[in-house]
Amino acid sequence: MGPTASGKSSLAIQLAKTNNGEIISADSRLVYKGFDIASAKPPIKERQGIEHYLIDVVEPEVDYSVANFCEDAKIAIKKIIAKGKTPIIAGGTGLYFRILLEDFAPPKVAPDYELRAELEKLDTEKLHEMLKDLDPVSAEKIHFNNKVKIIRALEVCKTLDKPHSEAAGKKEPEFDVEWIGLNPLDRAVLYERINQRVDEMIEAGIVEETKNLLEKHGRISNFVNTIGYQEILEYLDGNVTLEEAILNIKQNTRRYAKRQLTWFRRNKLINWRES
Repeated sequence: MGPTASGKSSLAIQLAKTNNGEIISADSRLVYKGFDIASAKPPIKERQGIEHYLIDVVEPEVDYSVANFCEDAKIAIKKIIAKGKTPIIAGGTGLYFRILLEDFAPPKVAPDYELRAELEKLDTEKLHEMLKDLDPVSAEKIHFNNKVKIIRALEVCKTLDKPHSEAAGKKEPEFDVEWIGLNPLDRAVLYERINQRVDEMIEAGIVEETKNLLEKHGRISNFVNTIGYQEILEYLDGNVTLEEAILNIKQNTRRYAKRQLTWFRRNKLINWRES
């Protein structure tokens, strides 16, 4: 694991080659069909013949939860082991790693789609203020602009009538894990890679991809809350220039990378490598 643009996909393929492995993606955006350029989804050619799991598994309209990920990932793990191969889990979604491989058990609260629809009508700032009132601990941990996670935390609070931060439990880890984290020692190196990746996204056609996704799916939550698409939508709406949209993608991606590192550093079992 590691922040975006730290080289996770390349290392995962190297490890798969040297350890007779197959790769399970732990990325909350790679699961969605059509989310290709903004998510930096590795093309088939770049996978170098290594089997990858949990990429392109659902349409963007599907609310693919961490529970869905855990269920599908465990199936993939068992399948890979049955082949006599090594499961290699690679990605940047910290919660996926935490629930699947650590001792953290999420609150067992089924989705309340009626409540979600009501909360979705509110702006993110209002939702974050609501969460501060109900659960200051979770509000401190969840980024004020992450509408999906804020709504889920509110859903848990309202369903259980207790703070989301107090609803989680502990479990015994199911798997023996070797933890590997990637991160350049020089933060400027990571930021330069992020800037370069965004430039490559523009060249690869993220504007056209955003237009196609908008036409096909409309302004669904998973689409408009994805870094890359949300900034290009601002450009398509005429609110910013393309140059401003590009700068916003770079800035928001850098901020996301910092949040990823903050999350992963809580896990003291990770062996960090300079990438």
